[in-house]
Amino acid sequence: MSLKLYNTMGRRYEEFKPIHEGFVGFYGCGPTVYNYAHIGNLRAYVFLDTLDRTLTYLGYDKKHVMNITDVGHLTGDADEGDDKMVKTAEERHQSVMEVAKFYTDAFLADIDALNIIRPDVICKATDHINEMIELIKRIEANGHTYMAGGNLYYDVTTYEHYGDLAQLNMDELRAGAGKRDVVVIDENKRNPQDFVLWFTKSKFEDQALTWDSPWGRGYPGWHIECSAMSMKYLGEHFDIHTGGIDHVPIHHTNEIAQSEGATGHKWVNYWLHNEFLVVVKDKDASADGSKEKPEVEKMSKSKGNFLRLQSLIDKGYHPLDYRFFLLGGHYRKQIYFSWSAMDSAKKGREALIQRLVKLVQNAKLESSIEQLAAKKYEKGQADDRTGLSEKAAEYLEKFRAALENDLSTPVALSQLQKAVKDSSLEPAEALELVARMDSVIGLKLLSTTAEAVKKAQEAAKAAVPDHSNDPEAAQIDALVAERIAAKKAKDFARADQIRDELTAKGIVVTDTPNGPVWERK
Repeated sequence: MSLKLYNTMGRRYEEFKPIHEGFVGFYGCGPTVYNYAHIGNLRAYVFLDTLDRTLTYLGYDKKHVMNITDVGHLTGDADEGDDKMVKTAEERHQSVMEVAKFYTDAFLADIDALNIIRPDVICKATDHINEMIELIKRIEANGHTYMAGGNLYYDVTTYEHYGDLAQLNMDELRAGAGKRDVVVIDENKRNPQDFVLWFTKSKFEDQALTWDSPWGRGYPGWHIECSAMSMKYLGEHFDIHTGGIDHVPIHHTNEIAQSEGATGHKWVNYWLHNEFLVVVKDKDASADGSKEKPEVEKMSKSKGNFLRLQSLIDKGYHPLDYRFFLLGGHYRKQIYFSWSAMDSAKKGREALIQRLVKLVQNAKLESSIEQLAAKKYEKGQADDRTGLSEKAAEYLEKFRAALENDLSTPVALSQLQKAVKDSSLEPAEALELVARMDSVIGLKLLSTTAEAVKKAQEAAKAAVPDHSNDPEAAQIDALVAERIAAKKAKDFARADQIRDELTAKGIVVTDTPNGPVWERK
């Protein structure tokens, strides 16, 4: 089997074939940093991380690029009236760039907490204004632009494939027209779907940042940054572009029009989009939406149901509980958030860790767990089945098949859980499978297990009675050691004889993860 992905362009599953054999270039839309990311936003980055890790697991070299929209006038979903970035800066008595840095740092802290691998390139809009201007010049030279109301617009009627990604008719596009680009009601604007490439006139009187350009001093439209930065780092034709499903009708549709309007050829081969996280109003509804028609709403700042990752932490959840929750649903299906669902995720992850702790303790693998937890897998190494048992290889085969089936994390995660429970696997091999699978799942299972094992050892050590003042301590220690040796040698008669001797002395022996300990009754 080979990797199959659901391509939004065409609405079909396609076998993935990279432009350059063995190498994948992909771009994911990053955050607009005027506020904290909410947990619905963060779903997109866990999905993107799963793609990143899967490509490495399957043996590809890759380059992952993500933008940071860090300019006040480039915010998304702007309300009528105030620029959100400027408003935040005014409320905080800071500059726009200070606000941008604060929320960029907060976003990066969130993705680190979720064990998301940082992209190979994180590029800020403010660092790439020249690239945007140069790209707009190319679009203009190809006859796709016009001036209206002092702003430079893209004329969508000049691009015959406009709307192919969204598969929407013009009435639907008109209904979904983004507020981001609406400056004023402009009688000179030719089509409602036309969008701004460069602003010189704005609905906001005071813009924090402007630049000189051939069209006057101003600033770029929101969409152009993704085209310019992706082309700079990935070239004018690359493999994969990702984003939330809400980007399909406007942002990604406009990105394609302006990019291909500049180059005259195909820009991106595969478009992948994650679905929304929705908030369940019914507290008894299940996380996977199996309860018939639960009452839900989309998470958003305007609805007041805005939860940050820190909100979950404050309620006692680990960030990886949330990652576990997200991986339990396929990225292209809506996932239903509720506190009961989070409780289930927390219990599920903790139960998995406890099972791994027992596996380590019972097999006396305490000395090797930290080394295995620290192991890093290069491209393709985690799927190398050389030297594995037939059963272990079968688990990896099913795990890979799940990933190759449009990144089916629920099935992949279930294979990991089954491997941990499978008593027919040697414990060391089961742990090796967990390490390999978790290189994609990203739950830090073995490092968390190692920490739990260490704490258990410390607790057990602290619980060992102090025999320093017992005059028979040396003799009893010798008997306990002899009993251990007798049991290992299967000399059960001698082991029972020693047990009786200890009992006669009033000694109780208790087995612990660190070996037997004794104390007087």
